[in-house]
Amino acid sequence: MEFAGGADFLTGSTPALLRPVFEVEGERHDLGGGGMAWERALEWLPTFATSVGPLAVRGTVFSPYGRDADMAGAVYALSLENRTERVLEVRCGVEGTLGHRQLRVRSERAFHDRHRACVADRDVVVLDGATPPGVVALAIAAEETSSVTVEDGDAPTYQIWRSLTLEPGERGEIAFYLAAGPERDGAEAAVAALRRRGWRDLLSATRHALISMEQTTGHEGTDRLVNRNLLFAYFYGVGRALDDAHFYLVRSRAPWNGHGATYRDWEALMWTLPAVQLGDPSLARELLLRACELHGYAPGRGENYMDGTLFSPGFSLEGAAAYPLAVDRYIRGTGDDEIVEEPALADALYLAADDIGARRDGRLPLYATEVDPAGNPVAHPFTLHGNAVVALAFDVLRRTLDEDAAGEIEDPDAVRAALQRNFVAEREGKPVFVASATLTGERSEASVEAPAASALWLPLYDAVSRDDSTYRRTAREIVEVPGSLLQRCARLFGPDAQSALQWLRHAPLDSGVAAELVDEDGRAVGNGGDAALSGLVAYTAWYAVHALGVKP
Repeated sequence: MEFAGGADFLTGSTPALLRPVFEVEGERHDLGGGGMAWERALEWLPTFATSVGPLAVRGTVFSPYGRDADMAGAVYALSLENRTERVLEVRCGVEGTLGHRQLRVRSERAFHDRHRACVADRDVVVLDGATPPGVVALAIAAEETSSVTVEDGDAPTYQIWRSLTLEPGERGEIAFYLAAGPERDGAEAAVAALRRRGWRDLLSATRHALISMEQTTGHEGTDRLVNRNLLFAYFYGVGRALDDAHFYLVRSRAPWNGHGATYRDWEALMWTLPAVQLGDPSLARELLLRACELHGYAPGRGENYMDGTLFSPGFSLEGAAAYPLAVDRYIRGTGDDEIVEEPALADALYLAADDIGARRDGRLPLYATEVDPAGNPVAHPFTLHGNAVVALAFDVLRRTLDEDAAGEIEDPDAVRAALQRNFVAEREGKPVFVASATLTGERSEASVEAPAASALWLPLYDAVSRDDSTYRRTAREIVEVPGSLLQRCARLFGPDAQSALQWLRHAPLDSGVAAELVDEDGRAVGNGGDAALSGLVAYTAWYAVHALGVKP
């Protein structure tokens, strides 16, 4: 659900839903008229400094998070300093327009009922739709008593003002709160809770939570890359629903990303979840169980809506194998092996084993797939990447299933041996890997493979070592896919890992977070705000330094 001042809000050409406004000695000033200096505190919190007439203004915009602070809302905190030699009468407020409301999965669909803005108790402005039942509402309020006005219309507007007197050199602080709820009463209750807790305590709790998630690599630039993308995956690849308060994994909540609020097993469990686990193992546990509960009844079957409903069918070996791999990574990282006793997770593991086993070739210990991990059709049904992942998944399933079920799992070493026999070809007298095969002689070159199923990933699944000559020869021959940030991540496992990490460290990306498509310098050119891919960027950069020994 998205509220905005107008339908073209992504271009910045429509009226603002909420913006600060100032009056100094009766003269109106707009924020930023004299330029603004922006910074990100802790690689996440937007802060700015600017001048508004005779005032020096600093601001912080944040969504509260952390212990006793995790609420559906945001805070706009402002500090105003009088830099003159005289007393100043100042009015500071927020104003906005509700000109558009829409639902989005991938494409936007506008609500057609009338937009409504009204004044509720305690000087609270409520924004919603006029036709019940409401599905979402926003409530906006100042921290203390304020002056509130609303003007009705097709695109209703509102203003919330607070007045203060500043002595020469004196500094004053003002905050405004925005809260969301499933309907207007819930939004009012949420904004009342924000007011009660106060912006200072909310900011302190948020900063403490962000600090607890920080990762270090020994290099400031790499730390920035890892932490900014980790946090973007954490907050934009995961959402808590307003109606049931449960967590959901999605590709991206960013409205400018075309993949939208859909779920694919591989991306959620192998891209987003590892980054979340780095910063917050307890949430990673909850998300893993939630994924098993909603999506684990049909692992690998395709792309789903976030609630588990099928969005686009297409079986992926990697999607089914993602469940045992995610469980193994979680246990190795936390030592919490009791998670396998959870019924939803246990069911998902047994179903993954059954679904993978059903795709076995009649003669060889190799397994067929319909699509690659990104949902793209494969050239041939048996893929190098898919079977490398399956071999590692079988290692895990043999350790986690009951004795009888584990005894029916294929020997992982047999799968790896079959990989070497069936996915290696001679080129100029030297062996190289091929990406896929029919097992009857037809093969596709690994050099032109899809980045999601690249041979570059093989060391991550213990299929080969990074020093293996066939692997290194194949890695060097892989053709660069123009604009693919995913392939840049994959190269962190290849022979040019250090240069790959250096490139990522200097890439502008989409304001520092992942975009599916980038130019040669790493600047976003398409599908920015990719939260799941941000998780992969954060985790693979961290892994390259801490596990592979790549110098940051």
